[in-house]
Amino acid sequence: MKVLLLGIGRWGANHLRVARLLGVDLYVADPAAQGLERARKAGLPKERTSPDPMAFKAAVDAVVVATPAQSHFELCREFLNADKDVFVEKPITLHAAQALELTELAERKRRILQVGHIFRFDPASQWLRAAVASGDFGQVRLLRGAFSGFKRPRTDTGVMFADAIHFADLFNFILDRVPRRVLAVSRDFFDRGMEDEALLNLDYAGGAMARIEAGYHLPGKYREVIVVGERLSAVCDYNVAQYKLRTFRNQHQMVGGNLDAVEGEMHQLEFAPEEPLLAEWQAFLASVTDRTPPLADGRAGYESVRVIEAALQSAQSGCAVDLQ
Repeated sequence: MKVLLLGIGRWGANHLRVARLLGVDLYVADPAAQGLERARKAGLPKERTSPDPMAFKAAVDAVVVATPAQSHFELCREFLNADKDVFVEKPITLHAAQALELTELAERKRRILQVGHIFRFDPASQWLRAAVASGDFGQVRLLRGAFSGFKRPRTDTGVMFADAIHFADLFNFILDRVPRRVLAVSRDFFDRGMEDEALLNLDYAGGAMARIEAGYHLPGKYREVIVVGERLSAVCDYNVAQYKLRTFRNQHQMVGGNLDAVEGEMHQLEFAPEEPLLAEWQAFLASVTDRTPPLADGRAGYESVRVIEAALQSAQSGCAVDLQ
């Protein structure tokens, strides 16, 4: 299988490393000389690198798009129309209508379209989804996600599309549904014309409430998700490799006519250390080979863009935005 990697920037360099680790028959395109030099240092021959993203279109079977978000739509459409399977980093596009167009194009062409919603591939996320589906949590009441910390801001999108979208998709994945309403506030402290701090409130059918915090200012690094159900709660710290998830059997109970907070047993869950990006690549290659639907397909990418698009509209208008 011949794969073309488009973009060797900060995150694209990780794609390059994983592709080389897997021994993929790789081609690389990047308009920046620095990106091409990085590929050559990784062992790619010069004739398999180019500044032109279309240089190897006829030679490859599949494409991995790790370019700035504004370029995703045109590149994905070009390669899907050329009957190539595509793995595109999140966000699939910056507009829901474009995301839907790519999804429907992939379906018509019978092409694999995988979106880089990396948290779906973490074993802890898959445990949470399965536990919610099996009823272990009872009715899910609250979800909270913090994807924030002091770091260099992205230049192609604001923090909602850069970071908040991770947990917007993850919450859709855990609950197996999309929110019906979004209310958000944001700030552009850097005065760049895009938000660098954001708070999103999501209202799901069935009563679950969710909150996502994303930004570039808080000291430290936060990648934490909390799921609270009527019978079970869980805290998942994605910064931790192996012992990232704890569950709690806390319940409110009537004691003497009053509600009391009764703390139940706590369990620490262990997961084998795994690199989610490696799992993404392995899943994509398997989908291309077996023609099995991706775990994070175009529809998932489209729904996550819908949530962020609604959040941006809400932050601008000051009103909640309905999705259904």
